Amino acid sequence: MGRLNDLAAKGQAVWLDFVDRKFLEAGGLQKLVDEDGLTGVTSNPSIFEKAMGHGEAYDAALAEYDKANPGASTMARYEHLAIQDIQAAADTLRPVYDRLDAKDGYVSLEVSPYLAADTDATIAEAAKLWAEVDRANLMIKIPGTPQGVPAIAATIDAGINVNVTLLFSIDAYKAVALAYVAGLEKRAERGEPIDRIASVASFFVSRIDTRIDDAIDARVKDGDAESEALKAVRGKVAIANAKLAYAWYEEFITSDRWQALAARGAMPQRLLWASTGTKNPDYPDTLYLDTLIGADTVNTVPPKTLDAFRDHGSVAETLSADVDGARHTLAETERLGLDLSGVTDALVEEGVHSFAKAFDDLLGAIAAKHPEAVA
Repeated sequence: MGRLNDLAAKGQAVWLDFVDRKFLEAGGLQKLVDEDGLTGVTSNPSIFEKAMGHGEAYDAALAEYDKANPGASTMARYEHLAIQDIQAAADTLRPVYDRLDAKDGYVSLEVSPYLAADTDATIAEAAKLWAEVDRANLMIKIPGTPQGVPAIAATIDAGINVNVTLLFSIDAYKAVALAYVAGLEKRAERGEPIDRIASVASFFVSRIDTRIDDAIDARVKDGDAESEALKAVRGKVAIANAKLAYAWYEEFITSDRWQALAARGAMPQRLLWASTGTKNPDYPDTLYLDTLIGADTVNTVPPKTLDAFRDHGSVAETLSADVDGARHTLAETERLGLDLSGVTDALVEEGVHSFAKAFDDLLGAIAAKHPEAVA
């Protein structure tokens, strides 16, 4: 039992932010499940681009698919490879899912980032991927954009697990939390079961500090009173933002609206901390794990950060600590004109574009492996 296992005692699950065929086939995921208590896996277009677009790990499977499906589109070829990986990861985690009675053990697969602004297409894509992967412990990733909110409610209503991604602001998080509830309520009204439907809300952290810190650094002048106030919030805004999102969650699950669903067996939508690799070398490499530990949460971690926490992370219930301090940090952020809401809005848009660019690169790499394939 090590530090990663100890997080479970605090109510926090650890998921791996990484998928790769060689890693799966070599038993790397199973090893993390057995030794570190890992209970989930997330993927995104950037992860698949790195996995599929480089090296030869997928070439044999792709050649076999192309032989059986001449003229298949590049998108179909990608989905075939991705679904194989997601199914393999889901099968590895199925004993975890069964042992925890559907409370964990999930693998996430993202809808196409090209659909982020199209509600109906997102709903259709979620249903298609759910059917094709055909694993109870799958979560479909849907971005928490304004167009994604109704798609989330509809997908939950259809009985499909959802991982809401690209959340940066507390207001956006509240909207998707209420969309989850609305989807459950519609099922409950029809008398359909809601006790084995799961969702997480992926709240991104490090990217906020990167953007805010850059703004602070551009304004700091030695000996200036405002500069001292700016330096006092440097590296603290993302954590404060996350803490206040969690404070809202803790209050919401005591509400009559949620308790009515809980009485029918509904599972709360857990906050999941994403973008937890430390971008700034001046900060501890386990910063966004050490400071965000709390009950009913998930931390999805890239392999390098996972190794760092196993080696020297700190385990304590930090998420609910000094919430007043977090409120003060965000109040100072507003007073100093650091425009957190503008930053979070921009990060959502950039995140959608970044995933779309990674998807472009991924599809281009797959097409290049079989130039005769249909674009």
